[in-house]
Amino acid sequence: MTPNAAPLTRNGLFITGTDTGVGKTLVACALLHAFAALGKRVIGMKPVAAGAQLNNGVWINDDVAQLIAASNVSAPRDAVNPYCFEPPIAPHIAAEIQNKIIKNNILCESYRRLSALADIVIVEGAGGFCVPFNDQESSADLARELALPVVLVVGMRLGCLNHALLTAEAIRSRGLTLAGWVANHIDPGMAHTTANVEALQQRLAAPLLARIAFSDTPDAAAIAPRINLRHLSA
Repeated sequence: MTPNAAPLTRNGLFITGTDTGVGKTLVACALLHAFAALGKRVIGMKPVAAGAQLNNGVWINDDVAQLIAASNVSAPRDAVNPYCFEPPIAPHIAAEIQNKIIKNNILCESYRRLSALADIVIVEGAGGFCVPFNDQESSADLARELALPVVLVVGMRLGCLNHALLTAEAIRSRGLTLAGWVANHIDPGMAHTTANVEALQQRLAAPLLARIAFSDTPDAAAIAPRINLRHLSA
């Protein structure tokens, strides 16, 4: 944590995944809808986004647009998404191409700004849990500095058991709480899906918050009522 910085509040959740493309944004938006339905003021945050299109002079990332749409509190875009890069590649490489350096202290300050506006801030990480941000810092370091409970999105496909267990180990090794996990069925052809979910239930030592069926057009608002919020302390 930056020396002499004000303590970070814990009015939020950090959403990570077993990989990129596993449904972190879908789950983050569903959580925003679920907490909003309880009367909470909610804001979604995407600290670092890679993959954007220029729209009226502003770089727009689709994940960020979805988080903003699912939030019920308006917030400055530079706080919601402090770093946005055009190419859809690893964040530290995208930053290097654009002659920028991702700095976790700036991300933490942006989180503080958002937490002052809302009851709950849902922070969506970039890629997998340990994706690099710069030569010294990573998404995992940011999660540790924010000190928020973590929700792990498991993309249910071949190889997910190892990815999920290693990610959970990385989360706990940094002193963070794995508040729960979501089984997101992203491969309609995956064999023995229930057996795989049960294997993770036995080994993750964290509650299964939701099991999301495969869909070509997933709807975060429709998924929201099916998320078990009882285990989340946000």
